[in-house]
Amino acid sequence: MTKHLSFTQKYSVLGSRSIACEGLFVTAVKTTGIFCRPSCRARVPKAENVIFYDTAEQALQNGFRPCKICKPMQPLDETPKQIQNIIKELHIDPYLRIKDHDLRSRGIEPNQIRRWFKKHHNITFHAYQRMLRINTAFTNIRKGQSITNSAFDSGYQSLSGFNQGCHSVFGDNPTAASSKAIINISRFTTSLGPMFACASQRGICLLEFTDRRALETEFGEIRKQLNAVILPGKNPHLTSVQNEITRYFNGTLTEFNTPVDAPGTPFQQQVWQRLREIPYGHQRSYKEQARVLGKPSAIRAVASANGHNRIAIIIPCHRVLGANGSLTGYGGGLWRKQSLLDLEAQNSNQKETR
Repeated sequence: MTKHLSFTQKYSVLGSRSIACEGLFVTAVKTTGIFCRPSCRARVPKAENVIFYDTAEQALQNGFRPCKICKPMQPLDETPKQIQNIIKELHIDPYLRIKDHDLRSRGIEPNQIRRWFKKHHNITFHAYQRMLRINTAFTNIRKGQSITNSAFDSGYQSLSGFNQGCHSVFGDNPTAASSKAIINISRFTTSLGPMFACASQRGICLLEFTDRRALETEFGEIRKQLNAVILPGKNPHLTSVQNEITRYFNGTLTEFNTPVDAPGTPFQQQVWQRLREIPYGHQRSYKEQARVLGKPSAIRAVASANGHNRIAIIIPCHRVLGANGSLTGYGGGLWRKQSLLDLEAQNSNQKETR
């Protein structure tokens, strides 16, 4: 996509703080010797002092150093290391209660972690801890442990406190809520921005960029269709998908093995299965996709099913284009769709030349 953007178009992005061109180019400034992301919040340099490079590696090779404000060598919106360590610690021991004085003793300002969880998970840090404990308790209840023992083993001081916590998460009391399944959720970063992954016991049921349009609607759909509640917690499918997505962006993986659990209508299931049959590095039009399904007149229905896909990249709806090869209909943003296609094309070309 970068080859289609003129200098003027790239320069016009600077200062907007928009992430629409993330991953497409970096901005190097001759007077400072620094290079930045397109979305850097630093003051916009004069046009005559700017050099655009396609990658951070090119900027480094030409003697520029990364900006300390936007940190272009790190994945976009990467979780700070201190918060990564705390999340890892809580997942190892969900009964742990980390309070403000514990955070300060680790050199972390409590307001910092509160703002981060509110921005990236839309819940408070203490609510995150509480949801981990409730998740552990309901796992134990499903294994046959009594509600009373599960409540106290999970660190609750009273049954009333446990009941209140359950109602805030499940909207019901522990007995009624125990019939619901649990969907585990995690957040991780990629070169195109952070993603949410959700997994049932059967497989991945959601994989989306965190700024995807209608994300809240998708959360509601999988909760309803799987009769489940979404909670942070351990799940081997989450570990697997994060590993595979990392390898995908590194160019070392072209086929995914993590199982998926994608509820939908029979027609949607057929469309999503055909999407997974589009080879890495190839594209198909909506018309061709309808023809492959044996329903050549169902182009709009196919496009609608693509739009309802909740498992990005693994079910590769980004590989479907308009009839004239144009980019259309991608909830994660057309700039990401182009970036994914560019990534696959580049890696496919490299393999062909070896």
